[in-house]
Amino acid sequence: MNATLLAFDPLEPFRYDFFARGLIVAVVTGGLCGLVGVFVVLRSMSYIGHGLSHAVFGGAAISAVMGTSYFLGAGLWGVLAGLLIGRVAMRRSVGADVAIGVVTTASFAIGLAIQSRSGAVSRTLDSVLFGNVLGVFTRDVAFAAVVGLLVAAFVVGYRRELTFITFDREVAGVTGIAVARLDAVFMVALSATVLVSARVIGALLITAMLVLPAAAVRLVTTSITNMLWLSPLVGAVCGLAGMYASWYADVPSGAMITLVGTAVFAAAWFVSDAARRRSIAAIDQHAAV
Repeated sequence: MNATLLAFDPLEPFRYDFFARGLIVAVVTGGLCGLVGVFVVLRSMSYIGHGLSHAVFGGAAISAVMGTSYFLGAGLWGVLAGLLIGRVAMRRSVGADVAIGVVTTASFAIGLAIQSRSGAVSRTLDSVLFGNVLGVFTRDVAFAAVVGLLVAAFVVGYRRELTFITFDREVAGVTGIAVARLDAVFMVALSATVLVSARVIGALLITAMLVLPAAAVRLVTTSITNMLWLSPLVGAVCGLAGMYASWYADVPSGAMITLVGTAVFAAAWFVSDAARRRSIAAIDQHAAV
């Protein structure tokens, strides 16, 4: 028998504390991305998630240079960027895409400039960009758990209002729903999701995890209720499987988590396409009879 197979130990990664911490954060943030991603996909807001991930990188660079907490610096910067995007996008002469382009690319450019000028923080910022399980500490696990609970409570608690706003903002406002306030809180929730996910997934790949689980579930169900529990489940499984596979593949955790999510999306695509073909064939057969 092959010596490599004999030496394979499926429990090896779990013997290391740093991997266990990274795995917990990957599962929590994967589920969180899946939950928030439901409304990101339904609102076609993937470009905002992409922009916020770049904005968080700028805040992370500033906090690294100043020696302050990553969560404090990047968190405040990301939330401010999200609210600023919403504010600028309200101007009729400036669209949301322009607001995102101006705010987030400027923030990302600040981060790149700081990274190139300060070699001492370059490695730290690389982990924010691409994700690094070695950079996950106990405080990251606690922070991810708290943010996950708060964001989940908001999305689940206001799911009806968020759904109403998603499909008919004007009527939602007329019926008394505070559209602007809920939009602002959702942007804060999205910013917080990006913030806690950057440690494991990486800022450059967070957009994929905000979209892939929800988009995959969207292909197989039209029920928002089903999406709200299936999408977090798919995201959590992607985080778990991606982290585990990254150990043996010796690649960044964020890349492997994204690849697993892509595989899940591809599988959902083929399943939905096969179902569609069967439906069309059944209709044609019925018409022929």
